[in-house]
Amino acid sequence: MRKLFSISYTLSSINWATLVLRVGTGLLMLPHGYQKLSNYAEKKNEFMSLFGLGSPTSMALAIFAEFFCSILLVLGLFTRVATIPLIITMLVAAFLAHGGEIFGEAELATHYLVAYVTILILGPGDYSLDKVLNKKI
Repeated sequence: MRKLFSISYTLSSINWATLVLRVGTGLLMLPHGYQKLSNYAEKKNEFMSLFGLGSPTSMALAIFAEFFCSILLVLGLFTRVATIPLIITMLVAAFLAHGGEIFGEAELATHYLVAYVTILILGPGDYSLDKVLNKKI
């Protein structure tokens, strides 16, 4: 019980927390990307056009971030690089698609944005493929 109220931490607890955050956030985002991927043909012309790229291209970029970068995040592979498209996608979702209502429609996108920025700062942690690859190099 005393450990529960302790303000000290260990490197191991930080690595476990990083793993839970990285895997949990990645797994929770996968269905969003998969839904877009599986309905691409029907929805590609209805998607929001970003910076004049056109709806199909904007949707493809969102699918890349939400599905493929989430897989990389779960694996802990190229973690920091994979968070950049996710951060951009959540910025677009929160501030362009949902009008910046961070306590309304954009709340979920804002939650993801905070998590992805945290992962970008923390890095992959010791329990990741990035750590395995860095040992070999």
